[in-house]
Amino acid sequence: MAGAINGVFSLVLALLALSAPLAVVAGDPDILTDYIVPLFAIPGNITGAFFTHTGLRAAVTSPAPANFTVTKASMAEFPALNGQSVSFAALSYPPGSVNPTHTHPRASELLLVVDGALSVGFVDTAGKLFTQDLATGDMFVFPKGTVHWQYNMGNQPAKALSAFGSAAAGLVSVPVTVFGTAIDDVVLAKSFKTDVGTVRKLKAALTPTKKP
Repeated sequence: MAGAINGVFSLVLALLALSAPLAVVAGDPDILTDYIVPLFAIPGNITGAFFTHTGLRAAVTSPAPANFTVTKASMAEFPALNGQSVSFAALSYPPGSVNPTHTHPRASELLLVVDGALSVGFVDTAGKLFTQDLATGDMFVFPKGTVHWQYNMGNQPAKALSAFGSAAAGLVSVPVTVFGTAIDDVVLAKSFKTDVGTVRKLKAALTPTKKP
């Protein structure tokens, strides 16, 4: 049993170390106007309502859900952010939940814990691991393109707000991208120095369910 746990732990560390240097990063282009009027709008009819987004109300005020959830306010949900190089998200963590290892290829992330406590970390492109335990009111920055995560290891819910340096920061889930896609089993087994059986178990757990 101990050998199996050590093998999985080694696999995870290898996955993090290999993923960080390969992250592709980019930034938002500068715009030549104060804001970008969407195609469906008439410029003269733009009011303050266009620059207002109410989609985070429930995420901020409601009790913690049963599973980890993210409510985004990116350009897709809030068109006024187009060209502004900023976006936001509200995150809710039930006890024991994790925001799995992932990257944002187009933005750094500034996390503010607004309720509860979180353990967070990231791996830089040299393979160095940085971790920190955060309390309510603490902030932590995840550099652009790095593999990072947040974990609520306590027995109380936690909430956080994240600001991003892009209107569309992008999200690359490391587990799903590597094991939830069609990369050949043998390639993955050799890449992570494990066996095909282990790879197939991970794929079975991480392959997204196809929508009807």
